[in-house]
Amino acid sequence: MGYAGGEKKAPTYRAMGDHTETVQMDYDPTRISYKQLLDIFWASHQPTSRNWSRQYMNVIFFHDDRQHKLALASKTKMEQEMGRKVKTGVLPVRSFTMAEDYHQKYILKGHRVLKEEVARIYPKHSDFVASTAAARLNGYVDGQGSNEQLQREIDQLGLGENGRRVLEGLVTK
Repeated sequence: MGYAGGEKKAPTYRAMGDHTETVQMDYDPTRISYKQLLDIFWASHQPTSRNWSRQYMNVIFFHDDRQHKLALASKTKMEQEMGRKVKTGVLPVRSFTMAEDYHQKYILKGHRVLKEEVARIYPKHSDFVASTAAARLNGYVDGQGSNEQLQREIDQLGLGENGRRVLEGLVTK
């Protein structure tokens, strides 16, 4: 979680300037391609929604010419499939600034039992923020992901029995 797309130096939540709240993903292109990530983005995004502010703008940020071309092609494809104009922007990253600590894994931090389980595994906040498992848990707590997905990966999340029981109860509701 952080801020990108603008020119303001050292943006913060209270002084974001011309930046947009976003996530930056590190990925292994031998396991998933940028095109596949774009497909996931479009499947979980409302591309015809109006941008109400620069802070919450619908946008794909790109890092290089190859990503730029792929993002534009995926946007064009989406417009053709929908038969409507897509309002999602495609912009260069310029820079990415991590958001303040209290923004990181915000939904997960609001769930006391799971937060304590994850803190047991990742006592250093920087490790917690960088953790793929914490990111997955944050999504599950937010209602993203199916019970089937959870059952496939719950053992890999490293939770104790208490955390596992709580998470299963949240997702199966």
